[in-house]
Amino acid sequence: MKRLTIVVTAAVAVGTLAATPVGLAAASPGTRTTTAATATSVAWGSCSDPTLQQAHAQCGTVTVPMDYADPGGAKVKLAISRVLHTVPDSQYQGVMLVNPGGPGGSGLIYSILGGFVPGNAGKAYDWIGFDPRGVGSSQPALSCDPNYTAGPRPPYDPVHGSVSAWLTKAAGYAQACGRAGGALLEHLTTVDSAKDMDSIRSALGASKLNFYGFSYGTYLGQVYATLYPDKVRRFVLDSNVDPRGVWYQDNLDQDYAFEVVLTKFFGWIAKYDSTYHLGATEHAVEQQWYDAKDKLQADPAGGVVGAAEWTDIFTGAGYVQFLWPDLASLFSGWVHTPNSKTLVDAYNGSASVGDDNGYAMYLGVQCVDAPWPQKWSTWKRDNTRVAKAAPFLTWSNAWFNEPCRVWPAAAHDPVHVDGRDAPPILLVDETLDAATPYPGSLEVRRRFPEASLIALPGGTNHAFSLSGNTCLDSKIAAYLADGTLPERKSGSRADATCAPLPQPVPSSASASTSTGGATRSPMRARLAVLH
Repeated sequence: MKRLTIVVTAAVAVGTLAATPVGLAAASPGTRTTTAATATSVAWGSCSDPTLQQAHAQCGTVTVPMDYADPGGAKVKLAISRVLHTVPDSQYQGVMLVNPGGPGGSGLIYSILGGFVPGNAGKAYDWIGFDPRGVGSSQPALSCDPNYTAGPRPPYDPVHGSVSAWLTKAAGYAQACGRAGGALLEHLTTVDSAKDMDSIRSALGASKLNFYGFSYGTYLGQVYATLYPDKVRRFVLDSNVDPRGVWYQDNLDQDYAFEVVLTKFFGWIAKYDSTYHLGATEHAVEQQWYDAKDKLQADPAGGVVGAAEWTDIFTGAGYVQFLWPDLASLFSGWVHTPNSKTLVDAYNGSASVGDDNGYAMYLGVQCVDAPWPQKWSTWKRDNTRVAKAAPFLTWSNAWFNEPCRVWPAAAHDPVHVDGRDAPPILLVDETLDAATPYPGSLEVRRRFPEASLIALPGGTNHAFSLSGNTCLDSKIAAYLADGTLPERKSGSRADATCAPLPQPVPSSASASTSTGGATRSPMRARLAVLH
């Protein structure tokens, strides 16, 4: 599964934050107690990020074993941030960890998320952002080849020798990760990160954990709740990973779901043909897109953006529809008044060229979480079949994950996710979510018999809660405030529904500029975990 650059708006305005003694957290709602140190407390200091500074956040580190089976051995330092509760201590509800997904997404900034919860529900928690092991400001952080995504790369489609080129390229990257990662590569599973979450809980002196997970973060939450059901308090899991498919099958399922959403994107462009002039039907727009891709394969824009890079630029349309106007403007501008610099800037801004930490850690987790087929013939057979129905993402996804086939660290058996002992938690998903298809949320609901699922029928956004949908966000706030959940219904279905946010309407401003807004458009809250 993929992710794009995280885009964060200006700092969240939060109330004045009183200093809190280190090592204090909630034993139960409304109380704070000092624990008898089972883990080192956190030495809090200032944050370097301006957004965190404006939110009056504190930053620190938690030191954990690299290998939990060898607690006296090598250590990992987890970077964490904290925005303190602003309600009276009598109304305090505990610590709330946040994971934005990926895997490989930096979560340090997400301690600001409480400011987006309606009413005062978010103010009752200490919101904790953290960079998982190997990610971002945590130490050590994994980087294998910072310029691995620099274009032009071989086309994704299996043509003109691209298969052998990608097999060589992906194997080289896996080998580079083996050299760079060393012993860390053996200890990057979701189980390791779940244990890290529990170490953070202990370091903060909390007897139970609250957690808000997006995308891959939902799988991290599922695994934590399986391993530590007695430590779970309130969990919100938005856009759920299907635990049945971790990770090879989940990626194939994702290809089909992306095809549905990209078709809708092309149809949306056709609806506004008077703005974009790319065709009045979905089919016409789609043909324009593939024609542009073919031309770029033969003659990459600026010597950088070829067919593979063109696909990557538009993959964001499958994640969140707020990107649609800017991507449509970029598309239209390239077709009608091509400007290579604009296209190159859009790609370089969205592909993290020069910084491969997110990609390296995506592989670092997924390649060892569960076994991958070892024979290329299996990958070729499956992706050839899927690509017939879902040509947009399939081969891109295959090469994105190909290093896992030859990864230089042993894969483990995946955790059997079992939420029967977990308390009531809240699940959220849009029914046309491309990155984590909706059946995954139904499966998680089945495995967590106390959970309730809120669905957004027809919605195509991924991991987009707390982004201004009043119906959805108010239900989340109610759960965080007092544990209220929609009443669970019988059968395999959602327990409550909310209408998704409407599709965007292009403005004259967005239509007149081709800026590659995939990395510049403001997101209402934080976002976007796009894996």
